[in-house]
Amino acid sequence: MTITTEVESERPGVNTTRRGLASYPDDVDARAVAEFHARYQQPTLSELVVVIAAFNEQDGLGPVLADMPKQVHGMDVDVLVVVDGATDETADVARAQGAYTCVADTNRGQGAALRLGYHLAAECGATYIVTTDADGQYDNAEMATLIGPLVDDEADFVTGSRRLGLEESDDRVRWVGVRVFAWLASLLTLRKITDTSFGFRAMRAELACSVTLTEPQYQASELLLGVLARGARLRELPMSMRLRNNGTSKKGKSLRYGANYARVMTGTWLREYVLRGSQR
Repeated sequence: MTITTEVESERPGVNTTRRGLASYPDDVDARAVAEFHARYQQPTLSELVVVIAAFNEQDGLGPVLADMPKQVHGMDVDVLVVVDGATDETADVARAQGAYTCVADTNRGQGAALRLGYHLAAECGATYIVTTDADGQYDNAEMATLIGPLVDDEADFVTGSRRLGLEESDDRVRWVGVRVFAWLASLLTLRKITDTSFGFRAMRAELACSVTLTEPQYQASELLLGVLARGARLRELPMSMRLRNNGTSKKGKSLRYGANYARVMTGTWLREYVLRGSQR
């Protein structure tokens, strides 16, 4: 069952409405993958691939890539930047820093860009996928800690938690929202969860590609509840979340974002736990 909804675009200058994503690959995905292979042919990426979704992040992305570790747990680190219909020089910045780039010609949202990145990384040989943001909020130096439980076969999905670690926040409403949604996710999944929307996470590539992902923008809780419904072993670790290194958040106004985030979380729970049946 696919739940189709309309959500208003939250990115500046984009005045379209978005529906739930079609199954991968849709037309935008197919064009982006074709462009990627035309540029790189058939590359074999490292076992560990960092996927970054980026929309108009030419100023923030460079420092994130410059600070990226070259190796973690003996594995080379490759970076795949999925440029989500950007109108600036984000793709050029990524290429200048040596990152693989996949350019979607249409701005669809972070969820769409990450889903594309998961599948492309897995197709090109990734065993483990790490996600981080293009705005410098997460500490790349913590990547070895993040990936450790996967390498040691103690978890299938590892996410940082700002509540267990360090949080810098200048938005009181969002600070409250993190705690409210953690409580809701804990209630729905019957397990303790402290942070549902931390963007610095690691997972097995096949797991990332197996989860039903239909949300263009409010994707974090859909991914989290989806992997839990499939019986994945979850580990939360104390991690740092800093203020953006430049610019302002593209997530839109806090109250509207919170309402849509709650809609996606409860809709995913209904689809994965009630209608489809959890495999926990």
